[in-house]
Amino acid sequence: MSFGDILWFIFISFALMAYLMVMFTIITDLFRDRDTSGWAKAVWVVALIFFPIVTSLIYLGARGRGMAERNARTAEAMKAQQDAYIREIASQATPAEQIAQGQAMLEQGTISRDEFETLKQKALVS
Repeated sequence: MSFGDILWFIFISFALMAYLMVMFTIITDLFRDRDTSGWAKAVWVVALIFFPIVTSLIYLGARGRGMAERNARTAEAMKAQQDAYIREIASQATPAEQIAQGQAMLEQGTISRDEFETLKQKALVS
C-alpha cells in the first residue's frame, strides 16, 4: 500500500462521512418540519435515494434558511425546558424548610391554621 493509497482512503472516508452527515441532517430536518406535507417529505426522501448529491444541493439551497430557523427554534425550546427543569429542581425546598415557611406565614397571619396543616401534610407526603 503506497502513501497515495492511504491519502486516497482518507479522502474517500472523509467524503463519505460528510455525505452521511448531510443526508442525516436533511432527513432529520424533513421529519422535524411540520409545515411540509407527508407526500412532499416522501418525494424528497425518494429523490435523496436516487439522486443524492443533486437533491442535497437543491434542498440546501431551497430550504437551507428554514433548516437554520428550525434548528434555532429547537435549540431555544430545549434550553427553555432545561432552564425550567433546573429552576424547578433548584427551588425545591426540603420538607422541614416548607414547614418552617408555613409556620412563618401562620405567625404573620398570612394563612390560617387549617391552611398550615394542609401545607404541612403536603410537605410530609412529598
